[in-house]
Amino acid sequence: MARDLGPKCRLCRREGVKLFLKGERCLTEKCALERRSYPPGEHGRGRIKQSQYLLQLREKQKVRRYYGLLEKQFRTTYEKASRRTGPTGENLLRMLETRLDNVVYRLGFASSRAQARQLVRHGHFQVNGRRVNIPSYAVRPDDVITLRAGSGAESLVRDATDLTASVAPWLQADHDGLSGKVLKWPARDEIDTPVQESLIVELYSK
Repeated sequence: MARDLGPKCRLCRREGVKLFLKGERCLTEKCALERRSYPPGEHGRGRIKQSQYLLQLREKQKVRRYYGLLEKQFRTTYEKASRRTGPTGENLLRMLETRLDNVVYRLGFASSRAQARQLVRHGHFQVNGRRVNIPSYAVRPDDVITLRAGSGAESLVRDATDLTASVAPWLQADHDGLSGKVLKWPARDEIDTPVQESLIVELYSK
């Protein structure tokens, strides 16, 4: 299954919530959801028959698109989360939050997760002094993320930090030195992803 290369704003309209796929544009009046808050397509304004399955599916699709995962990647992550101790839904969100591309975004070093993924893929970031170019790399408490010395993306990253109002409480960021640290595992109340993870668990438990 190929990654969705279509208009990003259509995905936000489909899910009915801002997924912040276009970076700072999502915070302006140009946001498509602000202008057309109904799903795309010919029947977007029509009434949709709601069912429990539809609610569960939409919740899963919302989270998958929010973090930019393909279906197979998301399913694999869920299966790993289900084997860990503790609530499966919280484990799933914790694993998604601690992906390297998401951490780079949460630290304010990229304006969107798509940009963070590209920066990681091109080898612009290091974890504990070691170059890592795998977006799904799982960071752990006390890991230090830094921009690689001599990186050609420094100006791009600094522009992103200028637009960052706050950093997740489980992270520590040094925007002047372009480095960050994972302080601890994120608690559920520290993850602001607009999702009811219990619906995803119900969907996969069938």
